[in-house]
Amino acid sequence: MDLSVIVVSYNTADLIRPCLSSVLAQDGCETEVFVVDNASTDGGGAVVAEHFPTVRLMVNEVNRGFAAANNQALPYCRGRYVLFLNPDTVVEDGALAAAVAFMDRNPDVGLAGLHILNPDGTDQESVSFGYPGRRFASRELEGLPGEIAAVLGAAMIVPREVLAKVGGFDEDFFLYGEDEDLCLRIRKLGLKIGFIPHARVVHHHGQSERGATKAAVWRRKTRAEILFYRKHYRSETIAAIRRAELWKARWRLLTLTLTVPFVRRRAAAREKRERYRIRLQELKGL
Repeated sequence: MDLSVIVVSYNTADLIRPCLSSVLAQDGCETEVFVVDNASTDGGGAVVAEHFPTVRLMVNEVNRGFAAANNQALPYCRGRYVLFLNPDTVVEDGALAAAVAFMDRNPDVGLAGLHILNPDGTDQESVSFGYPGRRFASRELEGLPGEIAAVLGAAMIVPREVLAKVGGFDEDFFLYGEDEDLCLRIRKLGLKIGFIPHARVVHHHGQSERGATKAAVWRRKTRAEILFYRKHYRSETIAAIRRAELWKARWRLLTLTLTVPFVRRRAAAREKRERYRIRLQELKGL
C-alpha cells in the first residue's frame, strides 16, 4: 500500500462528497481512505456511509478535536505514507501519485505539504519559514534541518515510520497549532520539511469552523500558540515573548480604541479591537 489518506470531518457534509470523490478518482498509487467523523450534526457520517462504501468510516460520539481524530485512524493505516487531508479540499488529478513520488525521491524529508490553492486558483499561504515567537527562541530552534518551518495541515504527507517515531499528533492541541508542532518535532529528528509544488489541492479555508464565533476562533488560535510556547521553549524565552506580546496587545488596544470613532470601517476596527482584547486576556496566563 502506497498511501493511507485520513480525513477528519466536522459538519462538512456538503463538502465531503467532492473531497472523497477527488481522492478516489486518483490513479498512479495504491490508496486506502479513512474518514473520522467528529460527532457531526449535519449527517456527514451518513453521507460517507451511503456514497463511499470503500472508505473506512469512524464516527465519534463527541468532538475529539483534529489531532486526536487523526491519531485515531493511524493504527489501522497500512500505507508507506499517510496523507492528512481536510474535508474542505478537492485533490487535483495526479496529486497523490506526485506526492508519493516526491517522498520516494527525498528520503531526507520527514513531512511535506502539498500545493494549496484557493478556489479561484490563486496560491493559498501554506508554507511558513518561522515558528511563533522565533525572534526570542534562537537557542531552541538552532541547527534545525532545512529552511521550511511548517506547512498547512490541510494537506500534508508523512512517512508512516516517521509518525511512529514521533507518536503522531500531540492531542493537547484541539484545533490549530498541531501542524506546526508536528513539523517541529519531525525536524528535531533531523528530517526536513518539504513542499510539493506539482501536487495541487484546492482548499475552501475554514469550513469546519463555520458555526464558531470569531471570538471563539481567536481564543483557540491564541491558546494553541501559548501551548506551542510552553511545549518547545525555555521559561526565559516564554517570559520574553509574554512581555513583548502583552505590550503589543495593550498598545494596539489603546490605538484602536482612540481611532475607532474616526475611521471609515468602524466595524472592522471594532472586530480587530476585540481580537486584541481576547489575545490580551489569554496572554496574561502565559
